[in-house]
Amino acid sequence: MNPKMQQLRKKAMALPLLPGVYIMHGKSGEIIYIGKAKALKNRVSQYFGSQNNHAEKVRRMVDNVDDFEYIITDSEFEALILECSLIKQHTPKYNILLKDDKGYSYIKLSAGDWGKLSYALQKSDDGAQYIGPYKSSYYVKSAVEEANKIFMLPTCNRRFPQDFRKGRPCLNYHIKQCMAPCTGRVKLKDYKESLAQALDFLKGGSSNSIKQLTAQMEEAAENLEFERAARIRDKINAVKKMGDKQKVVANRVLDEDVVASFTDNGKICFQVFRFEGGRLFDRESFIFDSGDSESEYEEFLLGYYTIRNDIPKNIAIDRGFDGIDAISQWLSEKRGNKVNVTVPQRGEQAQLVSMCRSNAAEALAQKKGATVREFGVLEELKETLGLEKLPEYIESYDISNLAGTENVAGMIVYKNGKPLKSAYRKFKIKGFEGQDDYASMAEVISRRFDEYYKADNKSEGFGRLPDLILLDGGKGQVAAVKQVLEKMNITVPLFGMVKDDRHRTRAVTGDGGEIAISSKRALFTFLSKMQDEVHRFAIGYHHARRSKNTFKSSLTNIDGVGEVRAKSLLKYFRTIDNISKADLEELENAPKMTKDTALAVYKYFHLEDKE
Repeated sequence: MNPKMQQLRKKAMALPLLPGVYIMHGKSGEIIYIGKAKALKNRVSQYFGSQNNHAEKVRRMVDNVDDFEYIITDSEFEALILECSLIKQHTPKYNILLKDDKGYSYIKLSAGDWGKLSYALQKSDDGAQYIGPYKSSYYVKSAVEEANKIFMLPTCNRRFPQDFRKGRPCLNYHIKQCMAPCTGRVKLKDYKESLAQALDFLKGGSSNSIKQLTAQMEEAAENLEFERAARIRDKINAVKKMGDKQKVVANRVLDEDVVASFTDNGKICFQVFRFEGGRLFDRESFIFDSGDSESEYEEFLLGYYTIRNDIPKNIAIDRGFDGIDAISQWLSEKRGNKVNVTVPQRGEQAQLVSMCRSNAAEALAQKKGATVREFGVLEELKETLGLEKLPEYIESYDISNLAGTENVAGMIVYKNGKPLKSAYRKFKIKGFEGQDDYASMAEVISRRFDEYYKADNKSEGFGRLPDLILLDGGKGQVAAVKQVLEKMNITVPLFGMVKDDRHRTRAVTGDGGEIAISSKRALFTFLSKMQDEVHRFAIGYHHARRSKNTFKSSLTNIDGVGEVRAKSLLKYFRTIDNISKADLEELENAPKMTKDTALAVYKYFHLEDKE
């Protein structure tokens, strides 16, 4: 909490209800944030009121504010222009800042006989050949990737011929996406031919490339070079297949930009699709810490089109905001004629916006290590259970025993919709003997959160609070664990997974009763898999302990071998079979063994020696 909060709030409440720009200063006097407002008093006072509704990024910024100043303007548009100028001048820490990259993309062919194709954002004096420039980095990346796949060129970091025969070929060779010159079996002549074909493909396009390759194939066939002709034929088919991909979105698509965003748990991704001539010619994605949803969209558009010289006539966005008219006016002045900023509600434009938003969600999901489908299931889980935030980190627990013996528990973790096996944990129930699933679950949860309070690192392992706890069980388990959480002052959403007759999760139970899950929904499959996984993990640990104890009981039948020695032998030899096959000397050298005991063990497993 900022110690000057009351003082800053008092100052903010004294601001006029006029448009203008506000400038936040840190403790050293540096500018940490610049914003604009239609009414300065209303906007600035929001920062220094209740912090409960603020995003983490905003709370961090407010905690670092030492003072602020403001500049009154005649209109919201003038405030926008001034904000843009000040942000460019001062580059504040908490504003969305985009790098001004006015360079163009190039296709790069590295120097040397065994050159490689790649893309570059600028030319370098490195002896390489550069083809371009091109406006679209997306186009260059995609084209180079396709060319390397079709003509089976290497994309690794190995250097040739220095790295010939220094390792096995990678996966690309086995899936026929690389000719693997690293093996040393590829002729330089053949490599240069493929490289030249790839360059022709990139320079002339797929149709010209097919013509040239067809001529090369026919020439090879006439010269009775049938293997070479077959290789060229395969390349022609690959080029044709690539050319068959749908690149035209629709005939009625305008030359325009489509901008959409996706927000999740403190992060926001902006996706920009750029269309020219009915085709998607470029796309870009930007991921930031999410702060104030009221202004960050406007702030992104301001930053993005500040570094763009080519402003399109039409810009479609996925949601409106208060400053949309001012942004449109600013873009129109920058372009020199009218720029239409719209929020399509139906038709083809609305579909493009929806597609753009899906790609923003995918980009953010990949950044977080998940897919859009997995995020979709987590969104469904959030809505079904009424959670405040997306359950990115879920812990699930199950108890396993046999008639009250060998009571154990398993804890599994799902991160971003996927099992995080490095975080799985096993528990041996220590507090009592006999069968009591409620008491067992309570003990496990108590021990788990004891470790939470002991942990120094609060971002991983037991030091991290889960976003959701799911128990394999019903109301009884939930009630027992809830008491433990309340006693330990742990606030985490808690639910139980109730099985149907087929051992699948039919419902989720909490304080408010059961929430039925339809078997046709993706959430049903997700929860069933999780319940199966935690059950498998717990029962696997139970079986392992029973087997171990069975081994120990057979060893403890030997004279001189107690429980301690039996454990030591199993730890040293790993299995009872290894112990039975060990010679006398190996047994004598094992930890905690004497010569007499080693002899007794040896004789126990070699009865034929007694006869």
